[in-house]
Amino acid sequence: MPRTIPLNRIRNIGIMAHIDAGKTTCSERILFYSGKNYKIGEVHEGGATMDYMVQEQERGITITSAATAVAWREHQISLIDTPGHVDFTAEVERSLRVLDGAVALFCAVGGVQPQTEQVWRQSEKYAVPKLCMINKMDRIGANFFSVIDEIRDTLGGNPVIMVYPIGAGENFRGVVDLLKMKALTFDEASKGIKVIESEIPEELREECERLRVEMMEKAAEQDEALMEKYFEHGSLTEDEIKRGIRKGTISRTLVPAYCGTAFKNKGVQPLLDGVIDYLPSPLDIGEVRSADNPEMVRKPDDSQPLAGLAFKIMSDKHMGKITFVRIYSGTLKVGAPIYNSTLEQDARIGRLFRMHANRQEALEEAYAGDIVAVVGLTKTRTGDTICDPQNPIVLESIEFPSPVISIAIRPASRNDNEKLGTSLHSLAQEDPTFVVRYDQETGETIISGMGELHLEIIVDRLRREFGVECEVGKPEVAYRETIRHMVDGEYKHVKQSGGRGQYAHVCLKIEPQEPGRGFAFVNEVKGGVIPNEYIPAVEKGVIKAMESGPCGGFPVVDVKVTVHFGSYHEVDSNEFAFIECARQCFKNLFMKGNPQLLEPVMSVEVSVPEEYMGTATGSICSRRGRVEGMDEKGGAKLVRGFVPLGEMFGYSNAIRTVTQGRGTFTMTFERYEGVPFELSEQIIEKRKKEGKVH
Repeated sequence: MPRTIPLNRIRNIGIMAHIDAGKTTCSERILFYSGKNYKIGEVHEGGATMDYMVQEQERGITITSAATAVAWREHQISLIDTPGHVDFTAEVERSLRVLDGAVALFCAVGGVQPQTEQVWRQSEKYAVPKLCMINKMDRIGANFFSVIDEIRDTLGGNPVIMVYPIGAGENFRGVVDLLKMKALTFDEASKGIKVIESEIPEELREECERLRVEMMEKAAEQDEALMEKYFEHGSLTEDEIKRGIRKGTISRTLVPAYCGTAFKNKGVQPLLDGVIDYLPSPLDIGEVRSADNPEMVRKPDDSQPLAGLAFKIMSDKHMGKITFVRIYSGTLKVGAPIYNSTLEQDARIGRLFRMHANRQEALEEAYAGDIVAVVGLTKTRTGDTICDPQNPIVLESIEFPSPVISIAIRPASRNDNEKLGTSLHSLAQEDPTFVVRYDQETGETIISGMGELHLEIIVDRLRREFGVECEVGKPEVAYRETIRHMVDGEYKHVKQSGGRGQYAHVCLKIEPQEPGRGFAFVNEVKGGVIPNEYIPAVEKGVIKAMESGPCGGFPVVDVKVTVHFGSYHEVDSNEFAFIECARQCFKNLFMKGNPQLLEPVMSVEVSVPEEYMGTATGSICSRRGRVEGMDEKGGAKLVRGFVPLGEMFGYSNAIRTVTQGRGTFTMTFERYEGVPFELSEQIIEKRKKEGKVH
């Protein structure tokens, strides 16, 4: 069956923003105006199509990214609605990795908020072209131009204003389309379906004309031919302006900016037109390259060998494991054999779907540029490449942040032991930032995630979806260990108990690395004093020792380990001996390198009425935090600072209590910092009593 929609008419986009900026509400309007839905689902009523999980409907937030496909102006738009809460940042990360464009949503009152900066940085990391939508123009305190300034100053974007707001707050009526120079208002009786064109109000005309000239200049700057024409004639046609802005958007030198209020059904259609006119198709994004061989490329073409990236795993009680795949080249057919080049395993496509949130539309085949769901890839993980078995390629995978918080969990009854293990494995496959490990010494199952809400949702899903009742311990911070000084030394592992013994001897040098650099292993052994076949065993032993550091039993980070000398025995040396020798050598040396505990530090922004400014500042300082700045936005005072995560447990209730329920806060992970000596001693002592340090 041939392709029905040409590749240049496909747009793969995501909606990204800070929590509560209106992403899901905007997505619902897109579904409604495109004819995908016949009624509007509201987030506050728990009826939003894209928030289909029970937990999302109860809390009124997006937890997992939901995909759908809609038609607009004879184009297909594959849309992914991403979460805004920092605990679910992995959902944004993996969506942006496979999308061609994005709509960055801003609250007209809140402007650029902490999580906005985070998702903007994520989109820049993957070079994703963007449009801006300044939402909630109907709210008191809405200021379109203030947000435009913040996009320019805080995010470093170059916004080009495409529409001018007619009024603000309760007087917001519509927008002026600066390209056509027409006022657009949205008929309330038809829920905004009917868009009424009229002349621009006289009091706005002069400003709109000035902004149109600015738009024309920005379009002309993107193309030499347009620049020459503009200098020669002093104007450009509508199509020429579109061409220049499209070129600037795709190259990420321009960000077209729109405004409206999705909740009041105003301004969404011009945004959809902008998605079609300015965001790239898979053809504009072009070829993808192999991660390990830049010479190997795949073009967005159905006739090329298959290449796709698995970017999300979802469990379904009826169908089992569903794998979301972005196809970059070739075609994917039901029943066809494929090759997972990341795992070097063969697989077969069982069933193929186009997803509409949690509903499926069955397909027989999918093409380059499509985002589809596949059943049958039981061993495929997030970030794996699937490709043609005859033409293997490995695409760049997806990097996820490490968890920062842990809790111990156990089933309420012994009968649920096995069920708990299976359920946790299933959830860990879905979510790469959710990690499960079993502590052999204490006999506890430890689950780790990105925040309290993240783990709360996991436990809730265990109970509702998997039918496992659990008992959970108190949250614990995911501390790390490192050293501050270089150390060098040796260790001999000798065991003789009759017959063949064990012998290994290594000399290691351990050096601290810059924060965030991770682990490096270097082999400087000369003259074969340790045979080459035992060097991987030395590295294995070091990695094993780093999993549970000698100080507090926390993972060791940011160290460089060099093996430079040693010896072996012809008969008694083996792989196990060198693993154990390296492990003991690392542990002994680590304690001589002035070890230090590291803790996750969060960037915190507290929003309070003016009379509680001092209270908010004090609440940060009292939690070992430091205040970095104060601001005013939308009639509220903002206090920004950095606070260790360990001090933020229960902060939500605390700030509400001291501000009579009027204070709110957001926090995002910033970096790891050293723990003060006295606190470090207390943490280590507590771990020793719990039997977690050996």
